Amino acid sequence: MARELKKLVDVYSTLESENAEPVPPEIAFYQGAIPGMLRTLDPHSIFFDPGQYDQLKQMEKSEHKGFGTIVSVLPGRVIVLQAVQGSPSAKAGLAPGDEILAINGYVLARLEFEQLVQLLSEARQHEAQLDVRRPGNARLLRMMLTPEVMDSPSVDRAFMVAPGVGYLRVTSFDQGTGKLVKDTIEKLGGAKLKGLVMDLRDNPGGVAQAALETAALFLKPEQLIFSIRGRAQKTEEVRVPKEAEPYQFPVAILINGKTASASEIVTGALQDHDRASVFGQPSYGKGLVQNVYPLSSNTGVALTIAFYYTPSGRSIQHPLQGSTLEATAASMKGTYHTDSGREVHGGGGIEPDETVWPAQLDQLAMVLDASGSLTSFAGEYVRAHKIEENFDATPEVLDELKVFLSARQIQPGISDWLKDRQWIQSRVKQEIMTMGLGVAKGDEVEMQRDPIVRRAIEKITQH
Repeated sequence: MARELKKLVDVYSTLESENAEPVPPEIAFYQGAIPGMLRTLDPHSIFFDPGQYDQLKQMEKSEHKGFGTIVSVLPGRVIVLQAVQGSPSAKAGLAPGDEILAINGYVLARLEFEQLVQLLSEARQHEAQLDVRRPGNARLLRMMLTPEVMDSPSVDRAFMVAPGVGYLRVTSFDQGTGKLVKDTIEKLGGAKLKGLVMDLRDNPGGVAQAALETAALFLKPEQLIFSIRGRAQKTEEVRVPKEAEPYQFPVAILINGKTASASEIVTGALQDHDRASVFGQPSYGKGLVQNVYPLSSNTGVALTIAFYYTPSGRSIQHPLQGSTLEATAASMKGTYHTDSGREVHGGGGIEPDETVWPAQLDQLAMVLDASGSLTSFAGEYVRAHKIEENFDATPEVLDELKVFLSARQIQPGISDWLKDRQWIQSRVKQEIMTMGLGVAKGDEVEMQRDPIVRRAIEKITQH
């Protein structure tokens, strides 16, 4: 070991004295030697430099800096959907329908989509100057926004999606997520609910303890939630606490290819115990147990120490080709059985009980969606009309939309309009409700249109 470390020191000493340009040690080690060493292990073993380590600690606290602005991001365009009350964006005067034209002098129309997303991410960390165009206002507005620590709840959507059926979306599993899920269910009706749709799509996971607390809300006392097996430790089983008082109503879980880690633990536990029906597409397949070890100089390293297994004994980890864990992960494929005897498979994420894909848009719908025309129309409509809770996209509203589109050289044919009319009507209602009453109201309209949500509702209301 000492001999190998000496080689590393010798290489850096030679580099320091002989290289054409000086190489700071933080670059040589933070960006070179240490990440290179970890890349030989598996894709999820990583080094955190001081900035990344601070960001990790903020994420664990569910604290994120930002402006409190919910936006629609399109190629070269950013349209404000909502300025959260009391946030820097609301204090600066941003309003639904405003279009951000430039950030700190960077003209958004000149940026590629990926560059635009990167600029938005970086701008939230520092004071930002925005140039804004407001519908009906010929003069550009200039605003200065200073980021603040914003509350980022891991349950960001919750409402009744059908009579007696609640819907909630969990975006991550952070400290306190289990309690937040329970509190949200209670607000929706608690034990009186006829069913619950829990949306874990795009949920990258998080803290295993939060997954345990969430799964325990629906499983019987002492049922197995997951087990851990690794080289340096005996098998550890994690079970529902004896004092648990689980909900009894039917549950549907929604997943997709970005559902990973802790969210897969919850899904696998409820699926294996036949406690939830799972809809959507196969999940990502990240079933590794990782520890983050703090190092000197405010840095850290995340290492894989074991694998998670669902109650039936299956691993959710997808194959890890080219890593030191490749053979172990490959051996985890196989067929397992739920409590009732249904077949489930290991070694490649969670397979849904019923595969349902998002709706495919027709040509006209894709044009309207990609151009941001419906969002722009909603901004102008909300400026001219008071939006009530019972708003609907009536034929008169759609006539106004046609005039708006025509002025922008978008003139759909009669057959295309009739074919996509139902989608257009629902989407216009969503955009106008979002800008007029807030994102939560628009979300309700969107979920009622979602084929995966609709199929989940059909299933759990059959009980």
